[in-house]
Amino acid sequence: MLLNRIFNDTDKKWRPIIKALEAAIGKDGVVRRKEELLTYECDGLTAYRKRPAVVVLPRTTEEVAAAVKICHDYQIPWVARGAGTGLSGGALPVENCVLIVTARMKQILNIDLENQRVTVQPGVINNWVTQAVSGAGFYYAPDPSSQIICSIGGNVAENSGGVHCLKYGVTTNHVLGLKLVIPDGSIIEVGGSIPEMPGYDLTGLFVGSEGTLGIATEITLKILKTPETICVVLADFTNVESAGQAVADIISAGVIPAGMEIMDNFCINAVEDTVKTNCYPRDAAAILLVELDGLSVEVAAYKEKVAEICRKNGSREITTANDLETRLKLWKGRKAAFAAAGNISPDYFVQDGVVPRTQLANVLEKIEQLGAEHGYRIANVFHAGDGNLHPLILYDNSIPGQWEEVEKLGGEILKLCVELGGSLSGEHGIGSDKNEYMSYMFNEIDIETMQWVRQVFNPDNLANPGKLFPTPRTCGEAANAKKLS
Repeated sequence: MLLNRIFNDTDKKWRPIIKALEAAIGKDGVVRRKEELLTYECDGLTAYRKRPAVVVLPRTTEEVAAAVKICHDYQIPWVARGAGTGLSGGALPVENCVLIVTARMKQILNIDLENQRVTVQPGVINNWVTQAVSGAGFYYAPDPSSQIICSIGGNVAENSGGVHCLKYGVTTNHVLGLKLVIPDGSIIEVGGSIPEMPGYDLTGLFVGSEGTLGIATEITLKILKTPETICVVLADFTNVESAGQAVADIISAGVIPAGMEIMDNFCINAVEDTVKTNCYPRDAAAILLVELDGLSVEVAAYKEKVAEICRKNGSREITTANDLETRLKLWKGRKAAFAAAGNISPDYFVQDGVVPRTQLANVLEKIEQLGAEHGYRIANVFHAGDGNLHPLILYDNSIPGQWEEVEKLGGEILKLCVELGGSLSGEHGIGSDKNEYMSYMFNEIDIETMQWVRQVFNPDNLANPGKLFPTPRTCGEAANAKKLS
């Protein structure tokens, strides 16, 4: 009887909130049934799960603002979610929260080819931007492996990268302006339609803030002219160290490829078993994929230079491709690496550490040692050009205790990256997964300073609480930690 009374009391507290949300967004945009809420328990980091109290699906900036204002008035925590493909638990609901899902905000609002920019809603899928402008000879450069399903809003929140981030940068380098709903429900605009605006760089501040400063509802992106020529070079090596050295030598030679990716033998075989490209030699210790783009004469010269450097570092065989079909085939396996890991193991946990290029061989050797010590297989695939590692730790979540061991192993890899002069994340964000490790990279004053910035926008700690930073320190945040119960 007591349990029933508690549930009834909880329902009573939520009734006016649900009514207000339905009035603002429409009944079809409010999800409350428990079985429907299961869909939203986690993002791509499926090991962490929490069911939200209610989910709202707005279509416009005004509806997002109305939902946030209701949360502000009732002092309810809220979490923004895009396509749910994030890998750091950034869109993980918190207890008794409203989950604001931007999946229905999928309009491309404006295409301005003359000024090379596109304005989109946050639910627009990454690959749709390139599809919308490719016929006119343009494309959108940031290309996460999940680009056919991840949304621009999520890319902005996590500052996502991708294969081409080596030459063209990550999301922040391609966002010109943002329309935002901040945590009190106000609508503001930052940045603009040109690359550099006077005043504080609030656009740069917001990109990568992981939903702790507000929600982007309109995003103006920079698009690029399609290169005159594109060539992909595939080189295979008998050891990973040689592939890593080839990467360092290519950059040292003054060549800046559009992208450079390495896959180890374990990953090569997983990919070939799954997608069967027949492009990657199964006996290679590692393969190196190098994409070169630009003027035809430039690409031709760089192609020879890259091939020469790879041979000097012991590459057994080199394949080059200029035509679109073959290039896509060479990249297909790399893009499917995460899916391939899921095909050979019941579960996998992917990390996202960064190290200096000169430390690639060293860190890969140490990751192999850590895997052996903990008793778990690790497949390595990574953006070699900028040292962004993606070790995939394979495990079985149905076996009690394995997740806890794997989580610890992932933490050891992150610590190793920081010790070698790198970072906790290159593109997946901190979220719920890595916030406890922030103190390994930043001191107490660093973290407190960053929290001051958050408090300017989010003084009540209602926007995505518990993410990005370790346990809140300030009295104001502690006072606002209360939840509906």
